[in-house]
Amino acid sequence: MSQHPDIRENVELEALNTLHVPARARFFVEVHSAEELVWALDWAAERDHKVLILGGGSNLVFAGDFDGLVVRLAIRGRCWEHVEDHRATLALGAGENWHEAVLYASRAGYRGIENLALIPGTAGAAPVQNIGAYGVELCDCLESVTALDRKTGELITLDNAECRFAYRDSLFKHTPGRYVITEIRLGLSRSRPLVLGYRDLEDYLGDTPQSALTPLQVAEAVMAIRRRKLPDPAIIPNAGSFFKNPVVDGATFETLKARHPEIVAYPQEQGVKLAAAWLIDQCGWKGFRNARVGVHNRQALVLINHSGGNGSDILSLAKKIGQSVERRFGVSLEMEPGIVAGPTTM
Repeated sequence: MSQHPDIRENVELEALNTLHVPARARFFVEVHSAEELVWALDWAAERDHKVLILGGGSNLVFAGDFDGLVVRLAIRGRCWEHVEDHRATLALGAGENWHEAVLYASRAGYRGIENLALIPGTAGAAPVQNIGAYGVELCDCLESVTALDRKTGELITLDNAECRFAYRDSLFKHTPGRYVITEIRLGLSRSRPLVLGYRDLEDYLGDTPQSALTPLQVAEAVMAIRRRKLPDPAIIPNAGSFFKNPVVDGATFETLKARHPEIVAYPQEQGVKLAAAWLIDQCGWKGFRNARVGVHNRQALVLINHSGGNGSDILSLAKKIGQSVERRFGVSLEMEPGIVAGPTTM
């Protein structure tokens, strides 16, 4: 007879979200396999409880307590598949720490995700946001995901195209709650070109030729740059970049550039991506603090919880920042983290 995971009641979630905002789960369970996941979801369905899937807690804001079942994905496992010549597929359980997986692949000499070092969270959460940094996005190397389709109750495999990736976007963001990712597979290579075009990376690596660099050296460079610019959530609670870089059309950009010649922007295949950090900084928010929360003094994209703030404090500050950017530049900012609504905000 199989052992089911323990369902706990009235569990504090402050230590399970990187903003360290206080919140409680009416029910909580940690699952270590797809079978345990199915059992937990069935348990909730039989009792008509809402469900929240929780990974590393690095990309959400609790606006209050959760009156349902919080399922923490702790499905582990790392496995090399289809190893052939210079290519291989790395399979990762959804509960694997993303940064540790990057180092694991980089130390083995495989390229593709080294620019994504030190991004907090789990492997299972990475496709939802299509995480990206320093010129690389997860979709550049993701082959497929295994996910539980809660609509059909079946485990399915979705390839890269079926995940419908876009900038910080995916199928999973457009169908919230339907799919629970249990495993991802990454196509990596020992010979693919390193992506070193971002100025911070170029400046850090200096004149070192690409041929002399290993993926681990690139990962270490990214880690050093991120540590210089971004706060460690374990020391200063935060959720990483809080806003997406907005993308505008060419005409809008030209109008903005005429008014603000120094505007920071990056041409895209479709439109122009603006630097949200620059927009926020120009509105005077960088380094701002009130009694509980604030904006990091070295990176305007990062909201920090420096003195025991709650989710409402964070969201109120985010709203004020967005309104000021809208007033000055006519550009709307979109938050990256998801909001877990409490009973007073639903």
